[in-house]
Amino acid sequence: MNSNVLIAGFGGQGVLFIGQLLANACMHEGLNVTWSPAYGAEMRGGTVNCTVCMSDDEVACAYVDKPENVIALNGPSFEKFESMIKPGGIMIANSSLVKSKPKRSDITYKFVPMTDIAHRNGHEKMANIVSLGTFLSVFPIVGKNAIIETMKNKLTGKKAAMLESNIQALEEGFAEAQALVH
Repeated sequence: MNSNVLIAGFGGQGVLFIGQLLANACMHEGLNVTWSPAYGAEMRGGTVNCTVCMSDDEVACAYVDKPENVIALNGPSFEKFESMIKPGGIMIANSSLVKSKPKRSDITYKFVPMTDIAHRNGHEKMANIVSLGTFLSVFPIVGKNAIIETMKNKLTGKKAAMLESNIQALEEGFAEAQALVH
């Protein structure tokens, strides 16, 4: 197994955080992994993305010019990365903020209203976690429990109060994507 995902949005959406959660969960599951962030001059509000490369073998290079999977949390990210996805890949898009129509027939699209789901359930700033649940439903590289264990390790101190909300947002994204698949 050798795969990757590019996660993109604007600063403040938690793009890098969910990339770190996924990377740490992959390590927890015994996979080799690299996490590579990229962002503009200003973090909050500027563009940001990260790539997570996952493999049973050593990861030779963290740079990916044709990602297999993309999670686009906003419209500009969808527009920027749609053309770069490897044929046969998956584009998971936050349909709350992405209004573009698919332009390709050689990739799979999953449009999930991540921001709306987060708002509807009282998790206003957790569309990123909803997107991670969606990704795991579509591409089960690691189990939800590995992500939850990683959250427990990351959300400590004052952030520990957010753990249950994060777990619920993960479950909501997973369930929403499952409903779309079946």
